[in-house]
Amino acid sequence: MTPFAIAGVQMYVNALQPNVDGMIHRLDILMARFPWTQMVLFSELAPFGPLDRFALPPENETIEVFQAAARKHRVWLIPGSMFLKHPEDGRVYNTSVVINPEGEVVRRYAKMFPFRPYEAGVAAGNEFCIFDVPNVGRFGLSICYDMWFPETTRQLTSQGVEVLLHPVLTGTTDRDAELAIARATAAQFQCYIFDVNGLGAGGVGKSCVVDPTSMVLHQSAGQEDMFPIEIDLNMVRRQRETGMKGLGQLLKSFRDRSTDFPIYDRESGADAYLNTLGPLEIPQQGTRAGLHVDVPGQQVPAELPAYKGKNGFPPEPLASPTAGTAPEVAQSPAPAAPAAATPNPPTPPVTVGQNDNTSG
Repeated sequence: MTPFAIAGVQMYVNALQPNVDGMIHRLDILMARFPWTQMVLFSELAPFGPLDRFALPPENETIEVFQAAARKHRVWLIPGSMFLKHPEDGRVYNTSVVINPEGEVVRRYAKMFPFRPYEAGVAAGNEFCIFDVPNVGRFGLSICYDMWFPETTRQLTSQGVEVLLHPVLTGTTDRDAELAIARATAAQFQCYIFDVNGLGAGGVGKSCVVDPTSMVLHQSAGQEDMFPIEIDLNMVRRQRETGMKGLGQLLKSFRDRSTDFPIYDRESGADAYLNTLGPLEIPQQGTRAGLHVDVPGQQVPAELPAYKGKNGFPPEPLASPTAGTAPEVAQSPAPAAPAAATPNPPTPPVTVGQNDNTSG
């Protein structure tokens, strides 16, 4: 048996003020309650929330605070992620750091798949994150939307990753789909998955831990939660050799495949269909995209905030029905419909029993 104890921290995240002190406070409580914890993972963008206007330089005092905390508690620490701005070209990346028990930053990872078109203005990383915990095993890191693309986990597990650390910020209605993807990914790639979401501006919670058989070892609800789970890396190795529950040996089957996939060759033309799908953009009110009718959607004023990226964030719960009430914002009137060339003829009344072929 190769045991290793990893704790996820699902906490309330503010959008308009730093959460770093709260993270350190929760880490102190976690280690006082569960001193056997060896690695701690927070949710995506936990330190400063989802506003990219709070982007920091790659080297900053906040990372140093987390380094000191890791060194103090002798734990591996992944403090979620934060927006970091490239000092030369100014591009903003959603970046995680991996800190070892000596307080050293051993890896940095920039999210490969920003949640476009909603995370507009956030640049995509192009390097994978893999690191070894000595005498334990190999770990990989991806962020939120990355997991929706199985190629990311395929790359990690093909290089020996046994535990996938996955901080997320999901406050939308697709959280249940993400939980299904987490279970499927664990089974497909025969690995443990620690999927940690936030609360408030940091998400709707429902963090989970999944083992290589797709069994859910822990499922958080919608309140703050600390969940240390001891995993067994020998279980991963056993199942990769003998198959999940003695059945599918997926990684070896992929290794021994008789087919290569031209879809990954951008010059092959095999992905021509994808070029028919239209631009990657936020749907507008009344959009008819994909319905093959030439009716534009109603445009939303450009000054309204987006979700993540472009300084956008989801609304936070108020302390009372009137707390934080802001004046109403005048909305731009919708463009008037063009005048018809001729008036529509009157529609005869429909009587009971008369066929009505109009759609609802």
